[in-house]
Amino acid sequence: MEKQFIASIDQGTTSSRVIIFNEKGLVVSSQSKEFRQYFPKPGHVLHDANEIWDSVMYCFKNALKKANLDFKDISAIGITNQRETTVMWNKITGQPIYKAIVWQSSQTQAISDQLVDEGYQDLFKEKTGLLINPYFSATKIRWYFENIKEAKELADDHKLAFGTIDSWLIWKLTNGEKHITDYSNASRTLIYNIYDLKWDDELLDILEIPKTILPEVVSSSGVNAYTSEKITGVKIPISGIAGDQQAALFGQTCFNKGDAKNTYGTGCFLLMNTGESPKKSKNGLLTTIAWGMNDKIEYAIEGSIFVAGSAVQWLRDGLSIIKSAEETETLAQQTKSNLGVYFVPAFVGLGTPYWVEEARGSFFGITRGVTKNHIVRATLEAIAYQTKDVINLMEEETGITLKILKVDGGASNNNFLMQFQSDILNNVIRRPKIFETTALGACYLAGIGIKLWKKDDLINMWNLDQSFNPVMKDKERNELYRNWQRALRACVAFADKENY
Repeated sequence: MEKQFIASIDQGTTSSRVIIFNEKGLVVSSQSKEFRQYFPKPGHVLHDANEIWDSVMYCFKNALKKANLDFKDISAIGITNQRETTVMWNKITGQPIYKAIVWQSSQTQAISDQLVDEGYQDLFKEKTGLLINPYFSATKIRWYFENIKEAKELADDHKLAFGTIDSWLIWKLTNGEKHITDYSNASRTLIYNIYDLKWDDELLDILEIPKTILPEVVSSSGVNAYTSEKITGVKIPISGIAGDQQAALFGQTCFNKGDAKNTYGTGCFLLMNTGESPKKSKNGLLTTIAWGMNDKIEYAIEGSIFVAGSAVQWLRDGLSIIKSAEETETLAQQTKSNLGVYFVPAFVGLGTPYWVEEARGSFFGITRGVTKNHIVRATLEAIAYQTKDVINLMEEETGITLKILKVDGGASNNNFLMQFQSDILNNVIRRPKIFETTALGACYLAGIGIKLWKKDDLINMWNLDQSFNPVMKDKERNELYRNWQRALRACVAFADKENY
């Protein structure tokens, strides 16, 4: 096979990364860069879209330099991104009209509450597979119109553009020539009908969102745009686009109905492939488009945990009890138990299966003998408990009992966490050699898009790094999980100001 290189842009919540893969799907080089987080008010989380763009180009150029390559050597670009984060920009100047509202931000809680109070919850869920929640893009768009005067003025003149991060990056890479998104990202906006495959006029009317600001929805795999020569010197096909969790599902080669993966990133997201038939949840799971390619749509069911790796980041940056995320594995292993300490990391509310927006982070069971090691251990264990909460519901609603869970994301490299996850689930955990499968999924989609690979090729390219098998006794497992549920109920009770 002739040498070919694919650049995967993995634009995450706290950092951007570009990984160069070769024609065998192996990493040639990588570069990442963190960017600033803005917290102007409690619960508000913002990004500067220009800073994101700058970080992506910094990573792209340095990844090429490390591999002794140039833009002309890249056969295709795949893009994967933090989902739901909302950018609004002036089509003429190309400048954002305000900072990007991050998926984690709760600043649109009042808008969400009003929609629910007006009785729209069932309608939105029926059309989009999602719940009305500040998490998704639609209420963020509404917020711009209610708070940024320039938004309505530009929209009236057809000069305003909305996009999730993929749309923003493609706009920048094409020098403003293409305003597009893919099926997977569109399905996370709360205004895209995932069954009729179109922006939904009724939902747009309710939110008073003009259709003129919306991107065109295109296939997740296929040549949908080319970079501008003004940006990269040559025209490079952009042939893979997917939201980060769908990209990870693809990168884990979860191509069959019932295949599941969990990504341990800033948040924790568990997706199960449900094939061409969407599965509607009655208890807080989300129905979403996994990807659209070759004129076929495949769906997934998803559980969303808002805080996972960001809790570890808080231990480092907020409490200063660790110097690096890697340190948590050693500290947790130095303790024989959690010493009765449980942590519910509800910094921005609780996601699946609870959806309690008002909940906030809480520690329980602290005694004089507790050390920072126990705090660290409780933080890691909380990630695993939340995953079990989601899997329990997923098994109940799909009728599928998971035997194997594929894992990826930065925290999946923590052996303590992965072993504890296996123990508390009583399931086999499989971690691939390339655990940054979000970027790998974007690479795979891009490669298929330029006909470099077929799906069967990808299954053969997936390589196991390590399996984790459960060793914990049932009695200990059940007691730990029961105590976690007690802590969770107490956290939820504290959020209920009217009755407690």
